[in-house]
Amino acid sequence: MRPGHVPLISVVAPCFNEEKVLAEFVARMSAACRAVAQNAYEIIIVDDGSVDGTFALAQSLAHEHGVIVVRLARNFGHQIAATSGLAIARGSHVLLIDADLQDPPELLAEMLAHVKAGADVVYGRRIQRDGETRFKKASAALFYRLLGKLSSVPIPQDTGDFRLMRRQVVDALMLMPEQQRFIRGMVSWIGGTQIALPYVRDRRFAGSTKYSLAKMLAFAADAIASFSTQPLRVAIHVAFLSGCLSIVLLGYSIFSWISHGTIPGWTSLMSALSIFSCLQFLVLGVLGEYVGRIFIEVKRRPLFLVDRVCAYRETFCPPADFAIMSGPERLRMVEDFVETSAQLFDASAQPETAPA
Repeated sequence: MRPGHVPLISVVAPCFNEEKVLAEFVARMSAACRAVAQNAYEIIIVDDGSVDGTFALAQSLAHEHGVIVVRLARNFGHQIAATSGLAIARGSHVLLIDADLQDPPELLAEMLAHVKAGADVVYGRRIQRDGETRFKKASAALFYRLLGKLSSVPIPQDTGDFRLMRRQVVDALMLMPEQQRFIRGMVSWIGGTQIALPYVRDRRFAGSTKYSLAKMLAFAADAIASFSTQPLRVAIHVAFLSGCLSIVLLGYSIFSWISHGTIPGWTSLMSALSIFSCLQFLVLGVLGEYVGRIFIEVKRRPLFLVDRVCAYRETFCPPADFAIMSGPERLRMVEDFVETSAQLFDASAQPETAPA
């Protein structure tokens, strides 16, 4: 995409240790973009603190037309990395997609057709997940159905962050400052016309998943705590039930004392203490999850820190407040950098004129 014009398509692809697949992803994604937008597109690769050769490879791809590379100062996690890419995407339509090629770039044309027909968001719904274990499929299904029951916002089941959004949706998304981000839920909260595109999720082209069990559990906790207060209400119900049970046990103790003259042993006492201790820790744990999120949010730290941005053969180090700039100011800074980089690239590519 040449500077000075708004791209029709911006592609945002977060990466973490994707050296083996990145070149293939860019090749397929570029072909898909050219098929629907000719040269009116940009591909934004976000390196989320990779420790392999991902950034070096991305820099070499930045020499090619349409590729911009954002390197974060450290590993911030998938949702923040995606947010940083969305923050500099300039297109009138923005595709959010992972670089592992499990989500086919070739679906862009069909997604764009739905958007042109009136949709604000087109999200991929997985009808089949190739190359994933039974445990991963079962846990994902359980998570989405549990979240659907708890959330006050309807969140589509069996979906990821793979989606094409209008510019207005991206702008609304970037107005949300929360640190614990669940992008697919945040997009659902925005509303508008959002439709599903069923597809078969492919196996990884190369490498392995970066989502361990611990990361999946943390992600699920963020999603539930961000979009539901039901756990707090459950904690209240549990506390009420435990209070009722304690009254019953108290009545039993008094009855035993009257009828037998003494309370036999300490087994029943320890059992009651164990039950109520567990219930108290459960309630405190739920409250702690929400209090912890309040603690994180009130700090008002920037969502991300960008180490550098690369385009063509140039590198730009944004200021420390880049993440908290207004959207127009941030996009104008990126546009100026890309335009300058393109001009320098074109000038270096011009053959030297032989002296007269």
